[in-house]
Amino acid sequence: MVRRRKAVCLFLSVFSWIGTALANDTFKLSYTISGGKQLTGEEVFPDSVSRDRFIHELVIGLQREGFPFSQVVQKDAHGPFSLHVSIQTGTRFEWLELAQGNLDESLHIKSGLDPRRFRGVPLDYTSLQSFFDAILNDSENRGYPFASIGLDSIRVDGQQIKASIAFESGPRITFDTLKITGNSLTRPFFLAKVTNLVPGEPFSQEKVDRSIGILKNLPYLRVVGKPSISFQNEEATVYFPLDDRRINSLDGIIGLLPNEIENNKLLVTGQFDLALYNVSGKGRDYQVSWQRLSQYSQNLRLMATEPLVLGSGLDVKGSFMLLKEDTTFLNRDFKLDVGYRVSSSVYLGFFSRRQTGDLLSTEKFSTAEELPAVADFRFNNYGMNISFNTVDDIFFPKRGILSSFTFGLGNKRILQNTGLDQSLYSGLDLHTFQHYFQAGMTYHHLWKRQLGTVLAVHAGQTANQNLLLNDLFRLGGLKSIRGFNENYFFASSYAYLTLEPRFYFDTSSYFLTFVDAGAMDNSVTAAEREFPYSFGGGFSMQTKGGIFKFVYALGKSASQPLSFNYSRIHFGFTGRF
Repeated sequence: MVRRRKAVCLFLSVFSWIGTALANDTFKLSYTISGGKQLTGEEVFPDSVSRDRFIHELVIGLQREGFPFSQVVQKDAHGPFSLHVSIQTGTRFEWLELAQGNLDESLHIKSGLDPRRFRGVPLDYTSLQSFFDAILNDSENRGYPFASIGLDSIRVDGQQIKASIAFESGPRITFDTLKITGNSLTRPFFLAKVTNLVPGEPFSQEKVDRSIGILKNLPYLRVVGKPSISFQNEEATVYFPLDDRRINSLDGIIGLLPNEIENNKLLVTGQFDLALYNVSGKGRDYQVSWQRLSQYSQNLRLMATEPLVLGSGLDVKGSFMLLKEDTTFLNRDFKLDVGYRVSSSVYLGFFSRRQTGDLLSTEKFSTAEELPAVADFRFNNYGMNISFNTVDDIFFPKRGILSSFTFGLGNKRILQNTGLDQSLYSGLDLHTFQHYFQAGMTYHHLWKRQLGTVLAVHAGQTANQNLLLNDLFRLGGLKSIRGFNENYFFASSYAYLTLEPRFYFDTSSYFLTFVDAGAMDNSVTAAEREFPYSFGGGFSMQTKGGIFKFVYALGKSASQPLSFNYSRIHFGFTGRF
């Protein structure tokens, strides 16, 4: 029993000693440097790892000062928390000359080699190593991945060193046809153009590394591993492990109702959405969206993308949108966009766009004394858009940033409607300059494996001295400010913020809560600035057949009170194939 007590006391004493030593930062180091440089010192560290790192950096620092043979020659431990090291520097050397040797002039220029950096200065192998790395990186990116470099004709004159560069390029390697090792049906030729790994062109490791980021930005492909490379017959074959995603979607509902306005006729309502991606394995995308929820209002959107037109690096996108707003107006929007992948994360596009608006009925304006807020117009504009993407998965992101910016400008012409009193156009400048911009950024953050947050901000503005109600931005609905009908708001300028915490109960399924809050102006009606907001919750669930999404939202604005009677339920099932 006495021995046990002594053992326990001894254990507690040692444990207390260790705890006190750790708490008091007693990992001590004393060192002595001898040889070409004389120095002594003492340091205190919070842990042994920091102490060992300091010793390593001390030796590296001496080598950079021209003592290439510096090394720790002795370590003396004085207890578990105190250490003394002896470092011997050896002879100090300096560069006499580093000659270009057989390094060709182009590589010499690209490397930025300055002979003065290697003349009369301490021998620093790290500077030489960075210079060699620059040469090898450049070589492997222009077709010579097996290049090697070193020193030749080394001569030691006292404490000075003179040497020449010895460079061997190795065989010239070109890209061979790409190979897909997954189940993707994407054409290898299309992948080669997208990633810029074109058969016959010089091998580049930088292009191979960048290709992963490019492929992750293609929503219809899933990168299931790292690419591998094989070399044979002076050709490099890159193997990409790619699977096709099931993201083609078909979703729709048709309703047949008695037409209360036209007797003995049926009213067809509903919604239809079709999205086809990577058609024929060539990256072609097609989208059709139609919606009609009432007798007189409906909208239609068509979109098509043809990538890498005529073997170039340019994508061509065409779109058409039609919006019929009850019996008031009809808008049409034609857009042609030419885009280019600047890098794996940056996409740049330029577009030509024609927007038109026409009155559907003029009876309500027969007694108007000034031009109505809605009128006929033609707006031809041109602009650019740029997007930035660093998300981990373009189809189902959990980390990273998605952002975009669009700017357009052009001339708008107001047409004189024969159904209106022509005096309403008197003194009005029918040809005016109009510009607009839209910007958005969405940040995805994953705090833990199951907990994430989406933070988004969007803004836009359009300016013209003759703005019309039917050429303003339309907001509201599931894709902007929830808790309101689709296209509920008219805005000449707007900004809104979205905060959406998520709890992932499966890889691609989650519960969500959200808050949407914004501010918007309508310069056409001269109404006071609105500050709509909404909040709610829901879930998104991935199934074998597609994605089911349900969102319940309450919204408040100047024209809609905060009430359960005005709550909105956004739900739908999108089939994937």
